[in-house]
Amino acid sequence: MTIQWFPGHMHKAKLEIQSALPKIDVVIEVLDARIPYSSENPMLAELRGDKPCLKVLCKSDLADESMTQTWLNYFEETANVTARAVTTEDVPTIMRLKHVAAKMVPYREGRTAINTMIVGIPNVGKSTIINYLAGKKVAKTGNTPAVTKQQQRVNLGDGVTLLDTPGVMWPNVHNHKSGYRLALLGSIKETAMDYADVGFFAAKYLLSEYPDRLMQRYDLDELPTSELQTIEAIGRKRGCLGRNNTIDIDRASRILVTELRSGGLGKLTLETPKMMEFEKAQTAREVAEREELAKEKDAKRKKRFKDKQKRERKAREMGGS
Repeated sequence: MTIQWFPGHMHKAKLEIQSALPKIDVVIEVLDARIPYSSENPMLAELRGDKPCLKVLCKSDLADESMTQTWLNYFEETANVTARAVTTEDVPTIMRLKHVAAKMVPYREGRTAINTMIVGIPNVGKSTIINYLAGKKVAKTGNTPAVTKQQQRVNLGDGVTLLDTPGVMWPNVHNHKSGYRLALLGSIKETAMDYADVGFFAAKYLLSEYPDRLMQRYDLDELPTSELQTIEAIGRKRGCLGRNNTIDIDRASRILVTELRSGGLGKLTLETPKMMEFEKAQTAREVAEREELAKEKDAKRKKRFKDKQKRERKAREMGGS
């Protein structure tokens, strides 16, 4: 599944972020703790450059606790990066984020204000964090991606101002596994995904990494051996039956995706730093191969065009002689 979802307002948001960055002291990037790599926008990383960045792993109450700590350690090893995990159940930790950001700009000590910008892909919990930091509802929240449509500046107090930006995806998610994870956790609109496709991806991962969760959640007598068997087993347990008692694959897949998103299968993380390094290298090779193939096709197309021109020119010359 190749994800291509880059609405017009997101392109506009990218340009606005690019324009505002020179006046920003610290970038606060909100990630989904269950997919810290896939929810990290490479386009934002390119725009940010070496500017200090506070990475906030949101929804950590839904993620595997030990793996969240592994990710925090990983990010902390990166230059100019500080990382924190938060949950809406622990408001004091969220409130301390502005002080953490302020400490990342020591050369601003004594100045009247520190300018921060909060960024993140759709549906990672960015607006919820803003509302807690501001102490009031200043940003729209919702369970669907792309709720925030334009920038707004928020005074957080203690000399810290925050520039809120719309959730921004990037034009092409080249890593197809990241595309599945983003769709699985609701960062991509339903109209851009196939529930059965995403459900099969979820089933494969759960069979490999969290088989006990599947057995317990859906009261299975034995562990399925394939994605299809998993979806069918869920369908039978939840009454997703169509004509002639056939399993409604789409409906069963929706159940799995919905319950995984909400934490119904317990705390889980869908990727690790080791997986990230492997997939980054693999994706880079695949992109390079596609670009090389595109160049070859373009060269052949140009050659055919030139050969055609030569033939036509030769025919004109022969006709005129």
